[in-house]
Amino acid sequence: MTDSTAGTETSVSAESSGDVETELSRDMSLFDITFIGVGAMIGAGVFALTGFAAGLAGPALTVAFLLNGFVALFTAVSYAELGAAFPEAGGGYLWVKEALVDPNGFYAGWMSWFAHAVACSLYAVTFGVFLTEFIVYGTGLTHEFVLFGFLTPGLLEKVLAVGMVALFAFINYRGAEETGKAGVVVTGIKVSILAVFVAFGLLATVNTPQWPQKFVGSPGFAPNGAIGIIGAMGFTYIAFEGYEIIVQSGEEVVDPGENVPKAVFYSLAIVVPIYILVAFAALGGIEVVPELAERAGVAADAPTWRLLGNLGELGIIEAAGQFVPYGVPLLLVAGLTATMSALNATVYSSSRVSFAMGRDRALPEAFSQIHEDKRTPHIAIFLSAVLIAAMAVTLPIEAVAASADIMFILLFVQVNWTVIKMRKTHPDLPRTYEVPYMPWPPLIGIVLQFLLTPFLLSALGLKVGLGPDSHGFIALVTTVLWMGLGLVVYYGYSQQKEKEKLEEETPTVVAEQAPAPERTTREERLLVPIANPESVDQLMGTAFDVAADRNAEIEVMSVVTVPQQTPLSEGRKFVSEERAVLDSALEFAENEYPDVPVSGTIRIGHEVAPAILNTVEQNDIDVVLMGWRGQGRRRDVALGSNVDRVVTQAGCDVLVQRIGDQPAVDDILVPTAGGPHAEFAAEVARALARANDARVEILTVADPGEPADASEGLLEMTASVLEDIETTRTRIESDDIAGTIVEESAGVDVTVIGASRESLLQQLVVGAIPEAVGRRAQSTVIMAKRDLGITSFLTRWLRGSRR
Repeated sequence: MTDSTAGTETSVSAESSGDVETELSRDMSLFDITFIGVGAMIGAGVFALTGFAAGLAGPALTVAFLLNGFVALFTAVSYAELGAAFPEAGGGYLWVKEALVDPNGFYAGWMSWFAHAVACSLYAVTFGVFLTEFIVYGTGLTHEFVLFGFLTPGLLEKVLAVGMVALFAFINYRGAEETGKAGVVVTGIKVSILAVFVAFGLLATVNTPQWPQKFVGSPGFAPNGAIGIIGAMGFTYIAFEGYEIIVQSGEEVVDPGENVPKAVFYSLAIVVPIYILVAFAALGGIEVVPELAERAGVAADAPTWRLLGNLGELGIIEAAGQFVPYGVPLLLVAGLTATMSALNATVYSSSRVSFAMGRDRALPEAFSQIHEDKRTPHIAIFLSAVLIAAMAVTLPIEAVAASADIMFILLFVQVNWTVIKMRKTHPDLPRTYEVPYMPWPPLIGIVLQFLLTPFLLSALGLKVGLGPDSHGFIALVTTVLWMGLGLVVYYGYSQQKEKEKLEEETPTVVAEQAPAPERTTREERLLVPIANPESVDQLMGTAFDVAADRNAEIEVMSVVTVPQQTPLSEGRKFVSEERAVLDSALEFAENEYPDVPVSGTIRIGHEVAPAILNTVEQNDIDVVLMGWRGQGRRRDVALGSNVDRVVTQAGCDVLVQRIGDQPAVDDILVPTAGGPHAEFAAEVARALARANDARVEILTVADPGEPADASEGLLEMTASVLEDIETTRTRIESDDIAGTIVEESAGVDVTVIGASRESLLQQLVVGAIPEAVGRRAQSTVIMAKRDLGITSFLTRWLRGSRR
């Protein structure tokens, strides 16, 4: 995989990413990286969110945590496969940017930046609450204190939160960061304290008469029903973003292909039981005493889950104060340690994501500036800290957590989609771990995570409704505003800057045109990328037939590719090798079709597909005609990597012709299922038939028992496009559409077929019909895809691959 952001999060002092890997020391063991994941998952979230989640799910919080582990597993498998294949800093942002079309890549970074910033603000707010509680505990102040005439507990919490954000921003600016070994120690302390909490909580539970009533008594095990359980799942789902941290550490891990997947699964196996036990111990061990009931605003006979819910981030702290010796200071120390550790990590990760986006020009280049002395991205750190502090001051902790959850859910959805796409577009990755039963696990993960969001928002509105005072409403508005701002930034700034970067990466070094007696202005432009001189005659013959029918001029292009780490200027040394291809195409044009205007260009780039897409964008291309070999060892690649990327991303009509032996064109087959792609295929068949005086057979394959009227309508519509061509019409009933088309193509010279109208799920599971025909048919096959404007844009966004 090529990557302009590799290494940005672990070695920001480097001027470029090309040599970063040789500077890194892979010295972290499986134990180290597993504990990094455990530490990220058992961070401030378990201390701050358990109480709130208990108020949503009731005693069923234990089930919510168990189900959360189940849901997380379907995304964890995607992280395991991609993290093992790409042991580089960058994580989900890096993969989405590589695999999916923009603005997916932009939004992955945009959401990751915001999600880490929001998570950091959650940790900052929690730190302020815990430290304020520690001050109250240690000084004997009441919870209603007012210092200096204005400093209330609520204000002090916000001041402390902003102060800690500023402190860790300064630490990151100075270049200091927590090491893996220190993280293991901190995680060990947190887990040990939680183990003590669980042990004493279980002891207090079993020593309480009729303790089962705390779980199954009135108003029941799940007082808020499914909404409460799934809402608690969504609310605490932020805890499971730990596998994002694991894969970010892949560059420093010994044998990452083996250890990264293991660490992902081991950390989940450790964390989920801990969460369940903490929830059980807190619900069963705490008692509703008058002092706590008054403070929480609940009745003296209220259930323990309601008490914990109203105590919020102090829920398990107060529980520990009842049944753990020195429980309050012990849990506060653990909570403060966890929040400081998490603050440092998330200030670091948030600023590095924005730094990477600045270097990619998705954000202003100021984000990518490196301080001359400290060699850290000081502007990215400062702006990220401002964003974190603003949210810590303005948003309630529940809304902060919910906003982060929504962003991480959307990012995880993108990662699940990426692992599906990369199975097709990157088949040769060194996959030491592969997701089984593809594509079902990531698809299930996508569905389950989408289900979490509305239930999360609904559950947060249980207490105060879904009006403007609801934390769910605030989280939703915050998310919508951030996503809307992202659209403004992308289309107002990032898209143009990325185009400029693309032009820099694929410069035109040769531009020629074949002589033509009459170089009149043509209505359209047809682009023909050619890499092999053997493909010239076949591709150019089709190009001229289509160009004549559409009144188009032809542009032939070839691409000189150089390795990612090689400067583009070095590619000029190899231009002469591609010059032969260009000269062959121009000579063919001059000899065979002297009346059609033809020009040629050679571009230099790190990849072929971006060069083609850049040419389409810059030269206002209307049609692209690409060659495709059809067979070979990469059978699981959808049309081949470069072809697939152009088909899904080009903002114009696309034709893909399978290269092979092509006799004279006398008979043409046009399979049709209706729709704009089939109509485009008929137009191409018409162009070929006119140029070669050929006959056309129109074929439709109907489901067995389907009324003939529908098929007749399809045949008639296609025939209307071919009105001046000799045609025959054939209707066949069959369950095997691709096989039937292949059989019918045996008696023709060319088959022209429109892009698939199958559902997205069908294409992922069984493969697209046109591609199957292209691989299996004996005749020449041309696949036609019409650009559908906004529809094509949405399709490219959902389906598009980066390569």
